[in-house]
Amino acid sequence: MSRQPAALAQLVAFVAFGFRSVRLGAPPLMLVTTTNDLAGYRIVRHIGVARGVIVRSRNIVAGVGAFLQTIKGGNITIYTKLAEDARADAHARLIAHAEELGANAILALRYDANEINAGVTEVLAYGTAVVVELQQ
Repeated sequence: MSRQPAALAQLVAFVAFGFRSVRLGAPPLMLVTTTNDLAGYRIVRHIGVARGVIVRSRNIVAGVGAFLQTIKGGNITIYTKLAEDARADAHARLIAHAEELGANAILALRYDANEINAGVTEVLAYGTAVVVELQQ
């Protein structure tokens, strides 16, 4: 059985898992996946739950623009962008929290969203913070 060079394994993992950044010859800064394990890696320490929370509200201009889009029908791009931006912010906060905890990977990534008030939404990204290393 042949072993993959570490740099090639990192490139494969980057494509498969969308690392925030990769340094050749060094472990990636943070691996994030929706699965409960990482192929080619072994978990050396479970840290616990990591989470990132963002609370967003619509602004009046976006509300008017979205109203006009609803008249036409179809995708309401203003709200789609708001939702995508909120998820991206929650994801970034999740990674920052996992780094603070000393993790180099997040397993079982999930998102949740709740309306707190009319026009105010909480987006939560959460997962299990772990320390992993390449299997030899």
